[in-house]
Amino acid sequence: MTSVDFDDAPVLSEGSPELDAAWVRQLASERYGIAGEMKTLTGERDRNYRLERESDGARFMLKISHPAETALVADFQTQALLHLAATDPGLPVQRIVPTQQGEPSFLCDPGDGLPRVVRLFTYLPGLPLPEAPRTPLQQQNLARMLARLDLALAGFDHPAGDLPLPWDIQRADSVRSLLVHIADAERRALASGALDRFEREAAPLLRMLPAQPIHNDFNIYNVLVDPHDTDRIAAILDFGDMVRAPCIDDLAVAAAYQIGTGEDPLVDIVPFAAAYHAVRPLAPAEVEVLFTMITARLVMVVAISGWRAARYPENAPYLLRNNALSWARLQACERIGARAATEAFRNACGLN
Repeated sequence: MTSVDFDDAPVLSEGSPELDAAWVRQLASERYGIAGEMKTLTGERDRNYRLERESDGARFMLKISHPAETALVADFQTQALLHLAATDPGLPVQRIVPTQQGEPSFLCDPGDGLPRVVRLFTYLPGLPLPEAPRTPLQQQNLARMLARLDLALAGFDHPAGDLPLPWDIQRADSVRSLLVHIADAERRALASGALDRFEREAAPLLRMLPAQPIHNDFNIYNVLVDPHDTDRIAAILDFGDMVRAPCIDDLAVAAAYQIGTGEDPLVDIVPFAAAYHAVRPLAPAEVEVLFTMITARLVMVVAISGWRAARYPENAPYLLRNNALSWARLQACERIGARAATEAFRNACGLN
């Protein structure tokens, strides 16, 4: 499998250029007929804006892609959302809002000679999951929602799905070159050991596992809950890291953000995996690699975010928001070990 050269991945290595607010407003007016309040939103790569239509107060999210992201990649995300709208209309995902000419997306040039893909989405209300109280029921509902999403995406395909993506756990070994930027020797050894285990135990099996397009970034910052019932999942956001991969990768990504940092980090992720399994049953081989894929994802978080923050210190708070906790989670996982974790997953899923 082709690895990722991070220095040659401009969508990660180059910051997204700022755009003139007046130009963005004009774009929204001319292509979508929307005039009103505009608020800039945060984003890792793209330029995102919340629009509130003056005439009726309706809200939308305008996304202008990073100039290094190809139209093919953006279309992958667009077509996935259109597929979900047709396959499982009840899923709480954003809907594509077409232009006044009926286009789901279009290319534009703000004047710098760098075309960008523009899309407008419905704006989903809700409370960001990190701001909500956490409960076991909420966590189980989150796992079930991910399983439902994966089932809905199973019949979808797109030529961009096989393109190299830096956040693809299948290519976790690509971040090994970034470990030189980790100053602490103990942390560097911890990350290196997790990658060694990935290459030895998981990578050889991945081609044999069920594969399909997956969300690939089901972290707590991409989920909204109902502010009046915080156990209910109200929205799934940001399909910008989609890739075709073993479906177990989606669960591994999500579980990596559920791990506790106490003496038993499995207390949360084992029920999480079991709740997912109840909706989309896991094959025994998927369970065998799950823990190793989880730790590989954690290494990717600390390696890629740390590398990017060093290059773009102005965006460091956003890029490093998961860094310290991810290190703590890696250390907690190391205390448990892959053998004990896998046995716990087998028991919880009734596969022992």
